[in-house]
Amino acid sequence: MRAVIQRVLSARVTVDGSVTGEIGRGYLVLLGVGSGDAEDNCRRLAEKIAKLRIFADKNGKTNLSLKDVDGGVLAVSQFTLFADCSHGNRPSFFEAAAPEEANRLYEKFCLELAALGFEPQKGVFGADMKIDMTADGPFTVVLEM
Repeated sequence: MRAVIQRVLSARVTVDGSVTGEIGRGYLVLLGVGSGDAEDNCRRLAEKIAKLRIFADKNGKTNLSLKDVDGGVLAVSQFTLFADCSHGNRPSFFEAAAPEEANRLYEKFCLELAALGFEPQKGVFGADMKIDMTADGPFTVVLEM
């Protein structure tokens, strides 16, 4: 399981012109599910993201967590995080989980975040999504479980 966490001032995802998820300050989480990932990966990743301290405190140090800043989460499924471009110019996605399993684990990840007190806003699995965001910093972290 791979996640790209972008610290944002705001983020919004739209599908066919309709907003499906929107947050103010917080994290835009692009989540890729790989073949072989399991529910335990969802729990561990959600816990790591919830505890991640990448917001600045009053001294400018990255000491504050999502909870400390009352931040939100916008979680978007992103199978392309498992793109393999090592052979040629067209990516292959053999390492990505099958769509049904990826969606199941994406939803499980969202449930784990909610259980930790961060009810995520979401994109629409498998849809052609448009994401607007205002990056904060920018500050981007890649996590792999």
